[in-house]
Amino acid sequence: MRSLSAANTDASFLGHPLGLGWLSSAEFWERFSYYGMQSLLVLYMTHQLLQPGHIEHVAGFTLFRRAVETIYGPLTAHALASIIFGFYAGLVFVTPIGGGYLADRILGRTRTVVIGALLMAAGHFLMAFEASFLLALLCILLGAGCFKGNIAAQVGELYSRGDPRTTNGFQIYFVAISLAIVAAPLVCGTLGEKYGYHWGFGTAGVGMIVGLTIYLRGRKWMPPERSIRRGASESSGRVLARGEKRKVMVMVALLPLFGAAQVTNYQAYNAYIVWAEASYRLQVLGMSMPVTWLFSFGSIISVLTIVGSVVFWRWWAKRRIEPSEITKMTISTLILSLAPLVPALGSFVVSTTGHRIGLGWAVLFEIINDIGYANFIPVGLALYSRVAPESLGGMMTSVYYLHLFAANMLAGWLGSFMERMSGTYFWLLHAAVVFCAAIILLMFRDAVSRLLVPTLGTPTQM
Repeated sequence: MRSLSAANTDASFLGHPLGLGWLSSAEFWERFSYYGMQSLLVLYMTHQLLQPGHIEHVAGFTLFRRAVETIYGPLTAHALASIIFGFYAGLVFVTPIGGGYLADRILGRTRTVVIGALLMAAGHFLMAFEASFLLALLCILLGAGCFKGNIAAQVGELYSRGDPRTTNGFQIYFVAISLAIVAAPLVCGTLGEKYGYHWGFGTAGVGMIVGLTIYLRGRKWMPPERSIRRGASESSGRVLARGEKRKVMVMVALLPLFGAAQVTNYQAYNAYIVWAEASYRLQVLGMSMPVTWLFSFGSIISVLTIVGSVVFWRWWAKRRIEPSEITKMTISTLILSLAPLVPALGSFVVSTTGHRIGLGWAVLFEIINDIGYANFIPVGLALYSRVAPESLGGMMTSVYYLHLFAANMLAGWLGSFMERMSGTYFWLLHAAVVFCAAIILLMFRDAVSRLLVPTLGTPTQM
């Protein structure tokens, strides 16, 4: 196995360490499996699982529903599906904290990632049976917790602290994720909608096994395992300096704003797909298409916007002062606030004309949303990887994902309103939430930058 310093000087994969290629490939298949299942989840629940004749077969569901309705009150099948999806999609971003701790203090990253991959594969296969639905979601949640944060942390560990390639490396990594989101609905979504949901779920499980195989094959090109810190004596050695504590507090304080910024983006797999099924003319070249293909169209645009963002910022840096990460994220949030205006206006057109709208509306929505996404999620991940105290690297990378827990929980709650509001007001509500987050980030951008100095950025950054 190569040393970490050797990895830091490696530029054999698009100017980056070769380990980035292996990690990106493994993450492609993990995301293929995850999004393949997720593209079907709300449709599966609303059209089949939560309907009479099916819901009775789900082990433990009566107790689970009672607990959910204790919090939210009585729920229709659609509202319940939205809440369940929000819980599931949100908790996927909480469990990586435990996975990061497990890797940092007990098992190491490689073992934790392998366990996570096996749990996720088991969960996808269990989704093929109605009775094991809740157990399947639990396996996927725990598996993602072990896998997601740790493989992202390994991407960060390919680079030395301060390596200017870090942000670009994470954007390349997110290209692999976006490609997976293109492929997953085309394969799993089509199989699920045309031949049965369980075929789609089973295919997602196969994809996870492929990802694990690639990860193990490329292990020698990945960062070596860091020493595992155990015991009280070492805990005392991990006491953070005052400046490090300040940075951690700022990083945590930013998470609710980041979550609000992403609420529309993470509504896409929830209420948006149900709205789209009823609002778009789902036809391509005169042929009907599965609604899950919208995810693939959106992901193609996402890949293009991420690649375009990488090229743009390289061009910008040669000619002007490049903005800091927090400035880029603030601009992105302003862009994201414009995206829900498209389905809001589309809903108005549908309600006034009585006719469905064309897929051009979906393309416009995705272009605006994905420009914001491309300069938010990977940029934020690079930011947290760079500014986190070294002793908490894996933990803080996982903490970053908590804003997506907030985004999904908020999206699930807002999604339950769709039956009670017009489409126009429903999407305007999302626009207002994101815009408020943008204004607050804009107000505190300079203060945040100062609090994260000197780790954040360079004197040339705005």
